[in-house]
Amino acid sequence: MRYDLSQIEKGIAYKLLAATITPRPIAWIVTKAANGSLNAAPYSFFNAMGSAPPTVAIGLLADPNRGFKDTARNILDTGEFVVNLVPERLVERMNITALNAPSGIDELELAQLETSPSKHIAPPRITDSPVSFECKSLSAVVTGPQQTVVIGEVLAIHVDDSYLLDAEKAYVDTPKLDLVARSYGSEYIRTKDRFSLDRPFWDQWKKETDTRKG
Repeated sequence: MRYDLSQIEKGIAYKLLAATITPRPIAWIVTKAANGSLNAAPYSFFNAMGSAPPTVAIGLLADPNRGFKDTARNILDTGEFVVNLVPERLVERMNITALNAPSGIDELELAQLETSPSKHIAPPRITDSPVSFECKSLSAVVTGPQQTVVIGEVLAIHVDDSYLLDAEKAYVDTPKLDLVARSYGSEYIRTKDRFSLDRPFWDQWKKETDTRKG
């Protein structure tokens, strides 16, 4: 089946993307409005985009009727945001921050989440998150009437000491983070089930291939 997305209703594209691009890491974003109010919400159209400079990209989708949520609006207005990663032990609280609450409501307070100050930007980070990224917007690309992609430079990364194997060498105990990812619909995926696969190198791969051919 081929779906020509320009010829079908817009909701179909979202269904196909969300159901097939999985698992997707979750950016649990905290922002601060110009009036000082805080907002938090999870976004799963998110990933790292480079390391020199370190960058992340966030896809901000607006509600057709209500427009952008406060979190997204604050990113576009101030250019500052903190991306917190989500371990399984915090999924229930993360889900509370996904509420379609009225504008101005502090989702951090609703979810009873403590925050810690950031070093370079105004929005704080979620204290209990094992990893947090302080970000400043590099650019925002409008990709449609109801969506924008924000590319942010990561100014600082906070890693809870208990998840570091060697702080000086930046060795992280990744399995211990116990992060969750977004799947389709209301489904989430644990990151406990893993396997290893070595990346091939041309000379070795060609030698082994030639040997098999005899």
